[in-house]
Amino acid sequence: MEYIPAKSIVLRPKNHGWFGTDYNMNIYRGCSHGCIYCDSRSLCYQIEDFDRVRAKQDALRIIRDDLLKKRKPGVVATGAMSDPYNPREKELKLTRNALELLNAYRFGVAIATKSALVARDVNILKDIQEKAPVLVKITITTADDNLGKIIEPNASLPSERFDVLKTLSESGVYAGVLMMPILPFIEDTEENIINIVRKAKENGARFIYPAFGMTLRAGNREYFYEKLDLHFPGLKEKYIKKYHDRYNCTSPKAKKLWSIFAEECNRLELRYQMKNIVADYKRGYAARQLNLFETNA
Repeated sequence: MEYIPAKSIVLRPKNHGWFGTDYNMNIYRGCSHGCIYCDSRSLCYQIEDFDRVRAKQDALRIIRDDLLKKRKPGVVATGAMSDPYNPREKELKLTRNALELLNAYRFGVAIATKSALVARDVNILKDIQEKAPVLVKITITTADDNLGKIIEPNASLPSERFDVLKTLSESGVYAGVLMMPILPFIEDTEENIINIVRKAKENGARFIYPAFGMTLRAGNREYFYEKLDLHFPGLKEKYIKKYHDRYNCTSPKAKKLWSIFAEECNRLELRYQMKNIVADYKRGYAARQLNLFETNA
C-alpha cells in the first residue's frame, strides 16, 4: 500500500445536503473495482493511475483531529470518490477504525459501497445507530451477475450485494439501494429495473434511489468507450450519435422507466425520493433517542 499525505480528511462537501450529510470523508484515493462508467475517473479530479488504491497517511489521527474541531456532530458521508471497502481494507481496517472514531465522538455515517465487506462492520454500525443516524447505500445497477462482471468487474457480484443488504437489514441497520447509473442501451430495460426493485424488497431494503442514465466527461468518457468497444461492439457509435459530448446522458426510456419504477416502489412500500429517505433514516434515530429518554426518565 502506498500512502499519500493529507492535511484534512473530514471535510464539508461541495454538494452539501446529499442524503442529509454534513461532512465527507475519503480515507483512500483511487479505486480497484474497475467499473467501466466511473465518474471519479474524470480528468477534473486529477487522480493519476485511478485503478491503484492508495491510503491517506496517518489517516486515523487526522480524522480524530478533524472530528474534535467540529463544533457539533453530524453525518459523515464516505464512498463518494473511492469505495471505503476496497480489497486492502480487509487487512488495513482503516474504514473500520474510522467508524469506531465516529462512534466515539457521536457522529453519524452515510456509506456508499459496492463491496460485501461492509457486512463485517455491522456491529459498529449498530452501535453508531444507537446515538446518531446511519445510512448504508449499496450500489446495484443490474440484477444480473454476468452483466455485473462486465460493467463492475472487480466489485462484489450483484447477488452478493443483495445478500449484504439482507444482513444489514436483519441487523436493524438502515440500508437500501443506489440504483445508479443505469447505463443507456445496456441496463435501461423494464426487466432489469423491476428485478432490482423486487430483489431489493426481498432482501430488506428500506429505499431505492435511482438515476436513469449516466454522466460522461473527459477521462471517464474515453475509458467507457474503450470498454464498450471491447464488450459491446458498435454501441460506442450509438452513444456518440445520441449524446455527442454531453455530460448528462439520460436514458431515452427514462420517463417510462421512472413511471414503472415509482409504481413498483409504491406497491412494495419502498422509499425512492431523497427527502423521504433522509427523513426516514433520521426519524429512526430520533425515535430511538426519545425511547432512551423515556426509559431513563
